[in-house]
Amino acid sequence: MTEQHILEDIDPIETKEWVDALESVLREEGPERAQYILDRLSKEAVKSGTPMPASITTPYRNTIAPQNEKPLPGDLFMERRIRSIIRWNALAMVMKANRQDSTLGGHITSFSSAATLYDIAFNHFFRGASETQEADMVFFQGHIAPGIYARSFIEGRLTEEQMDNFRREVDGKGLSSYPHPWLMPDYWQFPTVSMGLGPLQAIYQAHVMKYQDSRELVKQGDRKVWAFLGDGECDEPESLGAIALAGREKLDNLIFVINCNLQRLDGPVRGNSKIVQELEGVFRGAGWNVVKCLWGRHWDPLFEKDEKGLLQKRMDEVCDGELQNYKANGGAYTREHFFGKYPELLEMVKDMSDDDIMNLNRGGHDPYKVYAAYAAATSHKGQPTVILAQTVKGYGMFKAAEAQNTAHQTKK
Repeated sequence: MTEQHILEDIDPIETKEWVDALESVLREEGPERAQYILDRLSKEAVKSGTPMPASITTPYRNTIAPQNEKPLPGDLFMERRIRSIIRWNALAMVMKANRQDSTLGGHITSFSSAATLYDIAFNHFFRGASETQEADMVFFQGHIAPGIYARSFIEGRLTEEQMDNFRREVDGKGLSSYPHPWLMPDYWQFPTVSMGLGPLQAIYQAHVMKYQDSRELVKQGDRKVWAFLGDGECDEPESLGAIALAGREKLDNLIFVINCNLQRLDGPVRGNSKIVQELEGVFRGAGWNVVKCLWGRHWDPLFEKDEKGLLQKRMDEVCDGELQNYKANGGAYTREHFFGKYPELLEMVKDMSDDDIMNLNRGGHDPYKVYAAYAAATSHKGQPTVILAQTVKGYGMFKAAEAQNTAHQTKK
């Protein structure tokens, strides 16, 4: 039996009756009841000997539906302005250092893709120490260090002299290349470079904290351990080497945030496949709660129009190399090559300009979507959570680096 034959709808009326029944259960009795019925049907199919799909991945869309998103508090426009200043300062610091000495290096585009992920966490989720519990622990991805320095600079924690001496800390007046408490003991808490060390440490840190709490040695309360890493970093054996332990021990005090900008140091992470889907399967198989934050709110009206599921089909079939290409080549290219595959999709965006299409944002750059994902992660019980946030490498740098294969090597 071919895949095409399996997917062919030989009785659309019957199919619609099943879909209507599911929608009725969701509407009248809620998602838990619907999930129970689906699980029961799956078990009955297996009992009868019917082959079931082996996939443990979900469609290529956000896990959290718009109607289920927790609303973002705060002053969005003020936060956006601050975020823009931080991104600018991070870029300027690295560029200034490399104009003085081109051998210094540094990373610009990693933080530019992750700025919203950190900004929402700093503003709304990271918690300092209080009278009732210690502070959250955060393992920062090594290559985004310039962005953390830039934030500390506008907070007054770092001086202009220190910023001017990025990667020149030998005399004590500069800033280390990456997070390292040996080099900056009053600033960094954990070393996270070489790549892969951060997530591995985070798992065992969360494990020890759970042990201390369960033995009533140290009460941890609702304290969280956050680990930020990149999709390319997940190919390091240390990154995923202990995730089964986290799932087995039900470390619901642990949150991974994976910045899926689809690019590594020298090119695509998975040019001809989908790294998000791969990671979803790996983490779900290890017992993690998986939250996908892939598409920004500008896509929501298009999803509402997608009655036949063609938009979802297109998102499921397109590979990462093409997703990168769309952002590298602009709205007209995206109209032709993404929406243009199906006439119905072209009709869907006929009233949108090329600029409108270019502004269809990725989930990791949308503060509303990121906040909703973090809110779901921090409230989830019984499992560690991984957030797969889709972003664009070099976001905001346009032709200089945005979605370019050379983005990671852009220094000045």
